[in-house]
Amino acid sequence: MGTVWRSLPPLRMFGASSLRAISSSSLPVFPKQVKIVEVGPRDGLQHEKHILPAQLKIRLIDMLSEAGLPVIEATSFVSPKWVPQVSAGAKEVAIFGAASELFTKKNINCSIDESLERFEEVLSAAKAADIPVRGYVSCVLGCPYEGKISPAKVAEVSKKLYSMGCFEISLGDTIGVGTVAGMKDMLSAVMKEVPVSALAVHCHDTYGQALSNILMALQMGVTVVDSSVAGLGGCPYAEGASGNVATEDLLYMLNGLGIETGVSLPKLLEAGTFICKALNKKSNSKVAQATFRPKL
Repeated sequence: MGTVWRSLPPLRMFGASSLRAISSSSLPVFPKQVKIVEVGPRDGLQHEKHILPAQLKIRLIDMLSEAGLPVIEATSFVSPKWVPQVSAGAKEVAIFGAASELFTKKNINCSIDESLERFEEVLSAAKAADIPVRGYVSCVLGCPYEGKISPAKVAEVSKKLYSMGCFEISLGDTIGVGTVAGMKDMLSAVMKEVPVSALAVHCHDTYGQALSNILMALQMGVTVVDSSVAGLGGCPYAEGASGNVATEDLLYMLNGLGIETGVSLPKLLEAGTFICKALNKKSNSKVAQATFRPKL
């Protein structure tokens, strides 16, 4: 058979007058500054099969600090039934809740209400020691056991954590199933209960939607974003869930938007290269992959 040609309408040319019709007021408004919370040493490394020697972990934290990251989560503590309580000199701690009953049961072996009761004890001790507490809400855009999570439920749990004294609430898309529309609906619900200045987003990139979701959060006024160097991490209770959005990729996007972070991309890339070499694995950061230059 021969080729069938179809006539196309003429190209429409846009002149200066047409371009002026696109008002600058219609463009998204982003914050001038964003605080990046680096979770790699905690959330990223805790999923590795082999324990990283303490000296290497300390070196990673030092390199991340030298890169200018203002907040770095160093480690995590588990139940005192398994590990004796210690006085570690922490200047800030975090508690981990969820908007899913089944996930909470699988993760910390209790109901959401029971988890909040346990958190009261931690918050009370932290307050007595003048230590600020950050609250996490997992599964805000989907759960591996319950599926879609209601924005109202996320707002309810977030409100309780904020009312209990958490200075900041990090909203986590634990299995990375969220989309821009879901992020918008969820944040709209939460912002009715918690000031946007006290909110952060924590996005996993399982479906490649992390940066898009973060962009939506920024447009809605969120100025705190969690990320993990080299995209390390995952979730042991969510099979197949990839790591957090890579800090390198997040920073590249923020730099492109002219948003201040105080973080050096070259030094951050060095930290990512260091930890990936130590773990003998490839970086999940697209920026790191794009800029990698093997030694000849």
